[in-house]
Amino acid sequence: MKLGMNIRNWGPTAKPDFLAACARSADDSALDSIWLNDHLGLPPVFDNEYQIDPSMGDILDPLAVASYLAGITARIRFGTGVLVLPYRPAVVTGKLIASIQVLSKNRFLLGCGPGYLKEEFTALGVLKTKRGKITDETLKFLHEASNGALHNLNGQDFLIKPQLSLPPIYIGGIAEIAIPRAIAFGTGWQPAFGQTPANIKSTMTEWNRKTDESGLKRLEVVMMKTLPLNEKNKAIDLAAAYKEAGVTEFVHTQSYETLDEYKEIIEQIDGTIRQAVH
Repeated sequence: MKLGMNIRNWGPTAKPDFLAACARSADDSALDSIWLNDHLGLPPVFDNEYQIDPSMGDILDPLAVASYLAGITARIRFGTGVLVLPYRPAVVTGKLIASIQVLSKNRFLLGCGPGYLKEEFTALGVLKTKRGKITDETLKFLHEASNGALHNLNGQDFLIKPQLSLPPIYIGGIAEIAIPRAIAFGTGWQPAFGQTPANIKSTMTEWNRKTDESGLKRLEVVMMKTLPLNEKNKAIDLAAAYKEAGVTEFVHTQSYETLDEYKEIIEQIDGTIRQAVH
């Protein structure tokens, strides 16, 4: 099981020098990946049923941050957990990802989904009820953009250059919707934050059977979750349980305020947790 960590592109830690220092620390470690979040921003008042950190209202675009950090690192992969596909036109998304793939030498991981915060859809003038359709259309376009073919965009023939080097695609969301979408367009599934090892094991046992019967490749599973690192044995047991459930990459998510704190978390993931899951 691969191991990653979040890098907070929002709030007081979303400053260029601090982001760069954190990314370099991850790049110098044995971590496999670091993951960014995506929001347009937050309205002054909204229904916070998803318990969104209010500091996410001050957030840097994850694709811009990935591009910035790609230039100062050599090895670490950059993921989005998740990029909300309906927030950007498909051709713009394709162009941005193609550019990041060039600048990072193909180190980008596209975790993506349809989104959920109605106020952001309203601000963008996008119907929330259309988010599934837009997500599928964008994913279809990304695959087409990776084959170098001539595209017809709103009646205009167009060549997308640089040609998109299609990154691994992880579809976020509830299994009933996200997994069929991942089978159609992606590399794997990115479960919702609260999914337990038992939930994932049950879900993936069923879907692995279906993909095996259809002769399709089994999906990877990228799980983003906070390990209780202050309780060593519990953290080890939880990480091991996710691995046993079929998770192929575990991304530890945690708040931090200083570079030393970020480095300490990396050391715990690289040391204690890595030994338990390898």
